[in-house]
Amino acid sequence: MFITLEGIEGCGKTTQIKDLAAFFEDRGQPCVVTREPGGTDICRQIRSILLNPSSKGIVPTAELLLYMADRAQHIDRLVKPCLADNKVVLCDRYFDATVVYQGYARGIDTGFICELHRLVLADFKPDITLLLDLEPRVGLARAWQELNSGNRSDNESRFEAETISFHEKVRAGYLELARLEPERFRIIDASRDKMQVQADIRKVLTEVLD
Repeated sequence: MFITLEGIEGCGKTTQIKDLAAFFEDRGQPCVVTREPGGTDICRQIRSILLNPSSKGIVPTAELLLYMADRAQHIDRLVKPCLADNKVVLCDRYFDATVVYQGYARGIDTGFICELHRLVLADFKPDITLLLDLEPRVGLARAWQELNSGNRSDNESRFEAETISFHEKVRAGYLELARLEPERFRIIDASRDKMQVQADIRKVLTEVLD
């Protein structure tokens, strides 16, 4: 099973994916936790370009193609081999993030992005996508608190520095994707305490698995 977590900056994906791994381990199901960008050694080099504030001059098309290059490497070298070994793959961001960040927010035609995904990855999609939905101002406040406290590297803060209108477009894009694919998406209210969010995620997955 391929499960992805999506959402704006500060929505809590990193925290919740750790609990998800424990959830599957408790059920005796081997799982692998990964992320995009940066899921393999080569992908980590691409991540260092994409998330570094010094890359603020990158044009949207170049940004899009770097994300696609990261994904092609990640899916071929890590995700598909793990799925073939009957492992659950838990991924922090995937293709939906590209549609909303480079499409809805940057303005690249989403049809073009989806066609690129079809050509490069044969339209490979997750079984379940958990969308941790949160108001952008709240999410950004959380994200900057993590950065300012030193819990996260400021070498990966390029998207946090975007305008609030950019992040509002990202959130709206995610909600639109969830509306279009209700059978795949599960929307989780990420504005609450992390334990409440965790309980909701576990309930959703228990229902799906049972």
